[in-house]
Amino acid sequence: MLLHTRDAESSQQLYQHLVGAITPRPIAWVSTRSATGVDNIAPYSFFSVASCQPPVLSVTHVTPRTGEPKDTLKNLLATKECVVNVVTEDLLTAMNQSCANYPSDISEFTAVGIDKHTSHSVSVPGVAAAPVRYECTLREVIELGSEPGSGQVMLLDIKTIDIDDALLVDGRIAPERLPTIGKLGGDAYAHTTRQSVLSRPVLD
Repeated sequence: MLLHTRDAESSQQLYQHLVGAITPRPIAWVSTRSATGVDNIAPYSFFSVASCQPPVLSVTHVTPRTGEPKDTLKNLLATKECVVNVVTEDLLTAMNQSCANYPSDISEFTAVGIDKHTSHSVSVPGVAAAPVRYECTLREVIELGSEPGSGQVMLLDIKTIDIDDALLVDGRIAPERLPTIGKLGGDAYAHTTRQSVLSRPVLD
């Protein structure tokens, strides 16, 4: 199959071909607070490190078919704060339940039964059971379009990194101690408990 993007039947077709092969994608479980004080949390799998110095995360919000932005983007624009919680195997079910389309005045923390953790640098709470939490402020939102399926790249300045000491070996996060989840196409997820180690080659 060869598909020129200009010939795609719909943005949904493009979406399926993107998320079906660009895998596994790390999941940012982003908690925010609305202007009226409602704590929201939602997962995003278009997520990566944008910069190490300064430390910046990138999370992409894809405009839903309704054309209305999700609560996460609305809240970030209103309050400029969030926490990016790292999702591990034991959090998969709760993370998935938080995907439901709750009304804006309902907190997913309460609806799903997610315990909160008081943050150090922002007013937004994190997930108590998350082994790594990035407390962030909004740097900027880069809008790549306004129609359904378009992306708004949320660049987040990291203010504090809260790491469970049990993950650390000689001051570094040991991959074998952090069983994270990755998103595949459809409803599928990948697990990182099976790992391979290869030393980076050094040229003479």
